[in-house]
Amino acid sequence: MVKFLIVRFSSIGDIVLTTPVIRCLKQQVEGAEVHFLTKKQFYPVIKSNPNIDKIYLLDNSFGALIKHLKQEEYHYIIDLHHNLRTLRLKQALRVLAFPFDKLNFKKWLLVNLKINKLPAVHIVDRYFHTVSLFDVVNDGKGLDYFIPEDEEVNLSSLPEAYRKGYIAVVVGAGHVTKQIPDDKLAEICNRIELPVVLLGGREDYQKAENVKKQCSKELFNGCGKYSINQSASLIRQAAVVITPDTGLMHIAAAFKKKIISVWGNTVPEFGMYPYHPHPSSAIFEVKGLKCRPCSKIGYAKCPKKHFRCMNEIDYESLVNAITSLLKIEA
Repeated sequence: MVKFLIVRFSSIGDIVLTTPVIRCLKQQVEGAEVHFLTKKQFYPVIKSNPNIDKIYLLDNSFGALIKHLKQEEYHYIIDLHHNLRTLRLKQALRVLAFPFDKLNFKKWLLVNLKINKLPAVHIVDRYFHTVSLFDVVNDGKGLDYFIPEDEEVNLSSLPEAYRKGYIAVVVGAGHVTKQIPDDKLAEICNRIELPVVLLGGREDYQKAENVKKQCSKELFNGCGKYSINQSASLIRQAAVVITPDTGLMHIAAAFKKKIISVWGNTVPEFGMYPYHPHPSSAIFEVKGLKCRPCSKIGYAKCPKKHFRCMNEIDYESLVNAITSLLKIEA
């Protein structure tokens, strides 16, 4: 038996992006026992993953966690987070570790000097560099997401108009500068033929209500009404998913959905665009802005106060792309 501890503390999308490494490590290394360490709030994202033998959660006491991990006597740590906390973890466990290179300096160059030295390689494929010594290779099957049976959403629970098909529109994102503006969301929703389900967390409920008020058609506001796994179920059953750069985007990719991804202050060049989604998926962004990317993560408001990266998206073409996707068989 070879015992691995994979570490990725956050967040939803980043954890979903680790799933090919988890799967391939488990399936390709003979006798591999794979444990996963993440923050407590992200447990639902991985709790049903059959390729994980044991899950450890970081809650309040880092010292107590270390004590438990030492008892496991791991052979190797696969550090896919690579920050100060994982450094403390590795120093405490004294186990051979393989850290992920986050390319932070190259990201800094792109954000601050607009010099792109980043490799044209998705982060998933870069994750695999950490396990190459074990002859683990990418099997090309894409991302995994496993929904617990008791959190599958039966479409009969939705209003009748939504039971024969709908489009999922993701309202929220971790930072406002990643979010599609309310008026643009309303413009998109008004021109979609199918019913629309708005998805996000509790913090996105009011934003979704604002979008509804600006729409001439009825929308179903699911923000805050569903768990992350129930939201994933609604994503899986949607005809098309419209989303900013956020965790639900990566969950949609795991289900090979037709995705329209809309990019604001972040850029696909960071290597975190939808990984192996439906081949007809499309990316919408405003290229050539001198201020973009303004951050590798995001802000509470546009630093330049114009939000051109989202406001100048070609929404006419975006709506046409949705119409085209609806004509393509799944």
